[in-house]
Amino acid sequence: MIPRNHPCESYRKVATQTASPGQLVLMLFDGAIGFLEKALAGFNYTDPLLMNQTINNNILRAQAIINEMNLSLNMEAGDDIALTFRRLYNYFYCRLREANFAKRKEPIEETIMRLQALRDSWAEMLRCCPPHPNANEMHANARV
Repeated sequence: MIPRNHPCESYRKVATQTASPGQLVLMLFDGAIGFLEKALAGFNYTDPLLMNQTINNNILRAQAIINEMNLSLNMEAGDDIALTFRRLYNYFYCRLREANFAKRKEPIEETIMRLQALRDSWAEMLRCCPPHPNANEMHANARV
């Protein structure tokens, strides 16, 4: 873990404070995927305590991000798209709970794959399309 006074932490704080809502959502996708990749790495540990702690802690962090993304959805501005994202986030959360409880890789790998597809689509939308009010408003309350 990076100490709070480390230069990387200062950079991360400035980046999140100056990012658009759309960029914040992209950062949240990246964070969830990163934690899930660390959880998968935990399966390689031979020490059962270290394995379980690594898997558990990183899944919980990813679930916290997914929960934040779910709670930040603006259901009024997002219409059917926001409802679809809500269903996806709920599904991911349940799959990760299953993975953590049974210490299974497959639900983590599936969630990474689906989050990566969403992340890549979101990044492409930000790259090529002018900001549409509903796109940014859908996750308007997102905070890292």
